[in-house]
Formats: sequence, structure tokens, C-alpha cells
Amino acid sequence: MKRAPKRGWPSTIVGIVLLALMLFPVYWMVNASLQPAGNTLHGGWFPFHPDFSGYATALRDQGRNLVTSLVVAFGSVALSLALAAPAAYALAQFRLRGTNLVLFGVLVTQMVPGIVVANALYSAYNDLGLLNSYLGLILADSTAGVPFAIIILRSFMQGIPREIIDAARVDGAGRLRAFRSVVLPVSANSLITTALFTFLFTWSDFLFALTLTTTETVRPITLGIYQYIGAHTNQWNAIMATAVLTSVPAAVLLVVAQRYVAAGVTSGATK
Repeated sequence: MKRAPKRGWPSTIVGIVLLALMLFPVYWMVNASLQPAGNTLHGGWFPFHPDFSGYATALRDQGRNLVTSLVVAFGSVALSLALAAPAAYALAQFRLRGTNLVLFGVLVTQMVPGIVVANALYSAYNDLGLLNSYLGLILADSTAGVPFAIIILRSFMQGIPREIIDAARVDGAGRLRAFRSVVLPVSANSLITTALFTFLFTWSDFLFALTLTTTETVRPITLGIYQYIGAHTNQWNAIMATAVLTSVPAAVLLVVAQRYVAAGVTSGATK
């Protein structure tokens, strides 16, 4: 059996340099968050005397916005999976007329510019009283999460052997019971993968937040950071501290769900 060719030092050095370039903005963000208030250009390359006042200011001013983003993100994930999972199962396992047409419609929704959707939702929300509400933002973010979740989950559920579903039906389980007790547990990795990416889409949303919120009552953190930056601000440590705090939930979820994401993507590609 042939051994895999060893990679030389040049490839390793190039990889390290590229990784350093990609991570440098993250490092500078953390470094700037630990500097005293003022121009970050005057700060050192390493915070030998870290100042945590920026984090205190960020939590005081943006803590509520962080909670708002968490509520909206998890709400969007729950709604997207609740709608997409049964839809993907039906499109993957049932012989329905017009399946290809439905899938084409799902793909078309992904091509519609977000600003078009946001403007349409603003008019509808204004009439329905959903502006500046958690429910309004959850529904808006789900317009992108549901189609994406259907596409990902369907590609996995197509590979589920019908024999295990038929066995559950023979044992007396109805379609809903078979879906809940057999299909969902088997699709756990794919569901976690879809949930993670839906969370990231919602967590980083700026367009819907800007369009559908006009007061400070419900303000996601992306909009909070945007309005935090003034033309003559000198609290860059607080701004960067807010950015660090905003990055923590996404980073934690990526680390925790990494192995599930790898398994879900591989399963969806090979089945």
C-alpha cells in the first residue's frame, strides 16, 4: 500500500501565514477591546495592562440587545425546524405530484433579494402591528431559514431506508408517530447542522433588524453595534468589546456542534 506523500515545510508555512492573516482581525478586535477608551491606533500590540471598562460599558448598553438577538435567533431556529422538517420528509419520502415544482419554488425564494422581502414585510407588519416585536423578527428571519432547512433536510431524508419506516408502520405507528419516533432521531445530525446554520443566519441579520425595528424596545445586537458607532466616538474599546461578546455565542455553538455538523454534511452528501 502506498503511503500518502508527505507535505513539506513550504506548505506548512504557507498554511500558517494564511491562518494568521485570517485570524488577525479577531486578534485585533480582542486586543482593542482591552485597551483604554480612546483611539485604538495608539494601543499596543498586546494588552499588557488590560482594561475591562469596555466590557462593562458594552454589557450596560448592549446587554438587552444581546438577549433580544438570542430570543430571536432561537425562536427562528425552532420555527424553521418545526416547518421545514415535516415538509422535507414529505418531499423526500412521499410520492406527491408537483414535488419538483415545489422544490423549484423553494429555490426561487432563496434568490429573492432580502431588501425586497424586508420592504414587503414592513408594509404588512405595519398593518398587522408586528413592527418592533419579537414575533415579527422571528417570522422575518424564518423566511430565509425555512427554505434553507428544507433543502438540507430533504437531501438527508432521501437516504433514509424506507424499510425502517415501513417496519414502524407495521408495528402500528401512524405516519406522524413514525416521523416523530423514527425519522427525527435518525436525522439528528442533519437537524443540528440545519439548526446551527439557521442560528448563524439569524444572529448576523442586519437588514430585517434595520427595517422592521424603529424603537429601542426590540433591537438586535447587530443594529445595536451599528447605532453604537457615531461619527466622533472615542469608545472603541466598548465597540470592540460588544463585537467580542457578539461573537461568543456563535463560536461556542460552532465548537459544541462541530462533530454533528461534519457528520450531517457528510451524510447529506453521500446518501
